[in-house]
Amino acid sequence: MLIAAAVVPHPPVLVPEVAQGLSPDLDTLRAACDIAVDRLFAVGADELLIVGAGPERSSLVAIQGGFHGYGVDLDVDGRWGPVTERAVPMTLPFLIAAWLLRDRPAEPVRRALMVDERIGAAPAISGGEGVVVPEGAVVPEGKAEARQAMLVLGDGTASRTSQAPGHFDERAEPYDAAVARALAIADTATLTNLDPELSRGLHVAGVPAWNVLADAAAASGVEYDAELLYDEAPYGVGYFVATWLAR
Repeated sequence: MLIAAAVVPHPPVLVPEVAQGLSPDLDTLRAACDIAVDRLFAVGADELLIVGAGPERSSLVAIQGGFHGYGVDLDVDGRWGPVTERAVPMTLPFLIAAWLLRDRPAEPVRRALMVDERIGAAPAISGGEGVVVPEGAVVPEGKAEARQAMLVLGDGTASRTSQAPGHFDERAEPYDAAVARALAIADTATLTNLDPELSRGLHVAGVPAWNVLADAAAASGVEYDAELLYDEAPYGVGYFVATWLAR
């Protein structure tokens, strides 16, 4: 059962060393992310599932990575398993997750799930009681009712201003507003039914991970106290921070 979720964005500039002179611009966002992650660790979950997008769907995500590609000599260790030579390298969502979790307790056990970044691709498999089961994974006997917390990483549109990576598109602001409303009230239907073509056109990076959250929450059959902690578009990209806590 999904008992808690935290939704955060994954811009590289969330890391102060990467942002450098722009770092103070995102202090409010960082504070909101810290609050959201704090709530995940306060619920007493059996496991913490980290959900982000990548080039394939896999539960074998590298444990270690770094921000060297962003011009910073900074390594991170997500401390999730298992360790395997077949692990998919960390994509940006998992680098950010590892950074957000860097000083957090080792418990609950962490598990990473990379979902296919292609919008409209098949999401993760949802097991009994709303437990998310990565493809090929086996739920141990007696664990079908595991109390699961979820850290969900994804950005909104990248078309809010003319300087945004996707340039300005008048459809971006209402799209982000709809996502923000859904996150604020734990509206799983809206997150499940985001228009794939429109999402691709607006360069939305969060849809695959939000779909996993929506599927797990709907399957859990519980109500959530939801709170939207952040909803802004610095640099023309929509960023949201929200928490869902089972009642």
